[in-house]
Amino acid sequence: MGAQNPSGPDDAAESQQTLSAEIEAIETEHRNAVAAGTPAETQPRLDYPPYRSSILRHPTKDPRHTDPETIELFSPAFGHRDLANLESDLTVQAGGEPIGERIKVTGRVLDGNGHPVRNQLVEIWQANSAGRYIHKRDQHPAPIDPNFTGVGRTLTGDDGSYSFTTIKPGPYPWKNHHNAWRPAHIHFSLFGSEFTQRMITQMYFPGDPLFSLDPIYQSITDQSARDRLVATYDHDITEHEFLMGYNWDIVLTGANRTWMEEEDDD
Repeated sequence: MGAQNPSGPDDAAESQQTLSAEIEAIETEHRNAVAAGTPAETQPRLDYPPYRSSILRHPTKDPRHTDPETIELFSPAFGHRDLANLESDLTVQAGGEPIGERIKVTGRVLDGNGHPVRNQLVEIWQANSAGRYIHKRDQHPAPIDPNFTGVGRTLTGDDGSYSFTTIKPGPYPWKNHHNAWRPAHIHFSLFGSEFTQRMITQMYFPGDPLFSLDPIYQSITDQSARDRLVATYDHDITEHEFLMGYNWDIVLTGANRTWMEEEDDD
């Protein structure tokens, strides 16, 4: 007899077909509701059943609002002297060249009226080109790149602009269901003038075949809102024989604001 694949904890996990059917049912329900006059949902649903762990991760009761400590209203206080120039270039932070497709991601941080948000601390973190994070909980069999930290930060300029040079991240598996893969993405964190103003989001790459299969991306039921998370390839940013360029603006407020992970309402 031929060798058989050993059984494992993922054998009983639900299939992608099951998850995709649930995603499509929710999408259809949302389209019908919008057609009937219900406003489109531009933010992700906190309780989104295809994203299995969202059931355990979101609050089920109204939060209790408390006044922040004084230090939280004045920190972090980052200035240009606190950030090194190399922190925005993730390809030169270690002892050698990282492996993968070199890219530049640039854009502007804007308010709801299109005005630039100046001196905004922007942080990013991401998987390497093989889809692996340097994190003890990431143990799937993809190589760690010793020359890639996967983290960077910068401050926006007077025109609200930011820029990072990095390596295009690879997709990676996760445990939501059997054969589940996350689309390639970069995490963005933005700080305002106070510690309590931190917001986190994700940027995706155009044309990813995993979009329709990913319950985190699909938890935003409005397509136009999902599209705002996807960067645009920009040939003017692309550099000859060196890197590929992408443009992605981040809108903090208003009807066209970029999706952010859950934040306080006050």
